[in-house]
Amino acid sequence: MTINCKGNLIDLSTPKVMGILNITPDSFYDGGKYKNEHDILLQVEKMLQGGATFVDVGAYSSRPGAENIPEDEELKKSVEVTRLILKHFPDCIISVDTFRSKVAKENIEAGAALVNDISAGDMDNKMMETVAKFQVPYIIMHMKGIPETMQKNINYKDVVKEIIYYFSKKIADANKLKINDLIIDPGFGFGKTLDNNYEILNKLELFKMPELPILVGASRKSMIYKLLNINPNDALNGTTSINTIALLKGANILRVHDVKEAMECVKIFNQLNSYHNN
Repeated sequence: MTINCKGNLIDLSTPKVMGILNITPDSFYDGGKYKNEHDILLQVEKMLQGGATFVDVGAYSSRPGAENIPEDEELKKSVEVTRLILKHFPDCIISVDTFRSKVAKENIEAGAALVNDISAGDMDNKMMETVAKFQVPYIIMHMKGIPETMQKNINYKDVVKEIIYYFSKKIADANKLKINDLIIDPGFGFGKTLDNNYEILNKLELFKMPELPILVGASRKSMIYKLLNINPNDALNGTTSINTIALLKGANILRVHDVKEAMECVKIFNQLNSYHNN
């Protein structure tokens, strides 16, 4: 199971870690931390040294209730950071976290290697065409509603079945456009209740589709800190627990704030898994 990132085949049959770089002022955990070039580069260096395969650059906060950021602002910030990172770390594999096709396009032209779209094309009908044109790996996430309103009036008859059906339609759309590398993300915390999130985690293996990797992004989210009655700053231990369970249930990529700790989960998982291959 591989994806092609600018000519480099990344093998996802062994799990990889994607480090989160939020360059927004209001992200739920690390908003406002990385305001200048020095802080950004220091964080990227830390993530790469910690073992991150990918760095996910986001200039639009998609936390519940987040305010809408104008496209020009997101575009300017994200492209500047993509160029900055690649100037200092030319081998870094950058994923651009955006639902806007223009932002995706200009970041790919600046050197980004993947597109991570929380709306799987629902919020910009040109997104899939853009991904197909550039033939970059495309992370499609399930989200019910939009960030401003997604946590209001949540209602599923069967959350797992509905998400699988959603992905089946999205995969068909992507196949028509000949998008080669798809990664699916069930979207923990995006239009889901706490119970929904844990049902998805419990049945994560059901999302295994032929040759399609699964990305899990639960790092420090409310499904952890609300259950444990803590705050995001204290949610690393809970995140590690979720990451370990996700790996055991088939996750191929962990999208996290804390790369070193996630890599420790991966190393332990790989050691455990090695006995099945002997």
